[in-house]
Amino acid sequence: MPLGLTPLEQLNRARADLRMGVPVVLGAAGRFAVAIAAEELGAARLAGMRALGAVTLAITVRRAETLKARAYDGDLARIAVPEDADLGWIRGVADPADDLRVPMKGPLHSERSGDAALHRFAIHLAKSAHLLPAAVVVNVADGRDIAKREGLTLLDLDIVAPEVSRAALLHPVIAARVPMRAAEAGRLHVFRPEDGGEEHYVIEVGQPPRDKPVLARLHSACFTGDLLGSLKCDCGPQLNAALQQMGAEGAGVLLYLNQEGRGIGLANKMRAYSLQDQGFDTVEANHRLGFEDDERDFRLGAGLLKSMGFSSVRLLTNNPAKIKMMEAMGIKVAERVPLKVGRTQHNDAYLATKAAKSGHLL
Repeated sequence: MPLGLTPLEQLNRARADLRMGVPVVLGAAGRFAVAIAAEELGAARLAGMRALGAVTLAITVRRAETLKARAYDGDLARIAVPEDADLGWIRGVADPADDLRVPMKGPLHSERSGDAALHRFAIHLAKSAHLLPAAVVVNVADGRDIAKREGLTLLDLDIVAPEVSRAALLHPVIAARVPMRAAEAGRLHVFRPEDGGEEHYVIEVGQPPRDKPVLARLHSACFTGDLLGSLKCDCGPQLNAALQQMGAEGAGVLLYLNQEGRGIGLANKMRAYSLQDQGFDTVEANHRLGFEDDERDFRLGAGLLKSMGFSSVRLLTNNPAKIKMMEAMGIKVAERVPLKVGRTQHNDAYLATKAAKSGHLL
């Protein structure tokens, strides 16, 4: 019986290592690099990285645009870390928290020679671990020896990269009856992805037939809106309104996807909120952090619907991107059902940004 790690398990171990501030070794086509998440880097490991060779800080093109750094690699920039730079310098480049107080980070020198594939993958790992999308990277010749000597996770990109682009498979864990205020006939299904990521949930109201379009809602988790009743967004009111409408019609299905903060995680979402307090809108804050407008993977929702036996939906949404993804993944959207609730003086600018920059139909 094989006991070794699968490529998916290796990826998940690498993400866990980065979250703990542990480096990983990346390899591809005979090249190797040691990488560590910028926000979790400590003084001792910075010294250890410097002992291996020249240190670079890989940041996304979004963060590079904010810093006026040249992104010779297109989607990212490899910033040379000066020999006298300390942790504060690295964190200042990676994290926009003090951009307005200390706007001049440079001069920043971007590398333009050599292949950036390992740096690109390091950023991806940090991002998928819900860390800031910035990684400290050192190219090395003896990556396998370093991984073995230091006990570090070694990822061969030729093996693990194909797993990154495909949608995670979700496996049902358990389902049980959950009477709710909106509908006493409620049932909660728990699904667990095979890639070790967060679990996702399906709330089934009544007994919706599988041969007709089901009233459905793809709802991304929002701790602040769903649980705390935050007035900065309309997520909580949308969640409650969707369940109430399903209860009123007697049937429906709500997919609760653990993709907090448009897929960047709660910590980064709070970083974005802090930037919004400085005067930036939702999209601008995400870009300053190094993220895209929306990092969610709506393929998860289509997979859950298929697992539940649904092939056609009446989708409760104001977001055209959800409709396009459902259709692309083989789920017919028979009708878009508007969900216009929750506007307040606190989120009026936020909703205006969603309409103007993300195409939401509000």
